[in-house]
Amino acid sequence: MPASIGLVERLTREIVETIRTENLQPGQSLPSAKVLAERFEVTVPTVREALRRLEATGSVELKHGSGTYVREAINRRILDNPHYVPVDLAAAIELLDARIAIEPGIAELAASVQDSDAVTSMTSALDNALQVETAVPAGHFHVELARASGNRALHEMLVSLLAIHSRTQQAARTTYDRLRDHDEHADILDAIRRGDGFEAAHRTRKHLEAIKATVLADWNDDAEPDTERPQEPDTEGPQR
Repeated sequence: MPASIGLVERLTREIVETIRTENLQPGQSLPSAKVLAERFEVTVPTVREALRRLEATGSVELKHGSGTYVREAINRRILDNPHYVPVDLAAAIELLDARIAIEPGIAELAASVQDSDAVTSMTSALDNALQVETAVPAGHFHVELARASGNRALHEMLVSLLAIHSRTQQAARTTYDRLRDHDEHADILDAIRRGDGFEAAHRTRKHLEAIKATVLADWNDDAEPDTERPQEPDTEGPQR
């Protein structure tokens, strides 16, 4: 008989508490499902269901034949929905409008903080913009920009936005000129280095607005017409 939803939810919370009380770090392994089942007095299938729930949020990783390992997301407070995969224009614009509303403020904060390690990470991320396909997650410069703000909630929010809209984000990468993307990132970084929050916010907003305009134009160029064009009147025929 399948475990009740309430039991699985309780066990999920208890496993998370175990990870925290035992101070397990990303990359470290959890006890086996059998050990956890004995500890919490539940069945092994119930433990596996709880672990699958945690895996869906990116909090743990289940490796067949190896075990269950803690992942970075265990410490995140804002998580994306792994089942939501937007693909249409409305979703693309929704993402970009959200970023236009949020990221200029992030850039302004980063300029006021001026964390040297964060600035170094942003500098390293600059060349990511020159690649259409890259092993580094799309928007890596912007992720480092959010980290540079010193506000963990803002960083996690942006990471989640980019993860939810990863397909839209990759489409923007193939549409927007890579060299221009790089240069605009460099301008944002320059303002942050100088501690000019107003300029950093302004450049970030202009950058995202330009990406939005390019995505809109590209989408409209590729869109199929919904209706047939009206036929031109036959000027050669008899007139009434």
